[in-house]
Amino acid sequence: MALQLGSEVSLNELASLIQVDKNTVSTYLDLLEKVFVIFRLRPFRRNLRTEIGTSRKIYFYDTGIRNALIANFSPLEIRQDTGALRENFLISERLKKLHYKGVWADSYFWRTTQQQEIDYLEEINGELYAYEFKWNVKRKVKFSKTFLRNYKVEETKIITPDNYMEFI
Repeated sequence: MALQLGSEVSLNELASLIQVDKNTVSTYLDLLEKVFVIFRLRPFRRNLRTEIGTSRKIYFYDTGIRNALIANFSPLEIRQDTGALRENFLISERLKKLHYKGVWADSYFWRTTQQQEIDYLEEINGELYAYEFKWNVKRKVKFSKTFLRNYKVEETKIITPDNYMEFI
């Protein structure tokens, strides 16, 4: 699970891998959430047939625990999972910020079977806010036209090394 940071995780796949029942895996994940080791993001799904709606993404509140599990404390510059670690950092710090400010938000990711994706969504008082995380500021980023056409979004924002502090 620690190797799938920021990716959709299948309970069936985890159960098969460690040779236990799917319900046992679910219980373990629930316990890890309750003791604030991990948190899960649900997929945002309202009405499109092509939206992914069952699997969740798993993140760690403390990436040091995650790095210990995979025995990798290498500098970010030489890691293969830099993007996933940065995404984990941004989302976990955002959730902490919202909690400290007393803002109640539902948090999601969005993806379709055609591989259209939005990294992070917040729904606050019925209003949607969409965020994409990009650490290469030269790379062009566009929000999914399918998403923007089908949902009323209050704000879309690309989070980069230049503006991430205001996000977290």
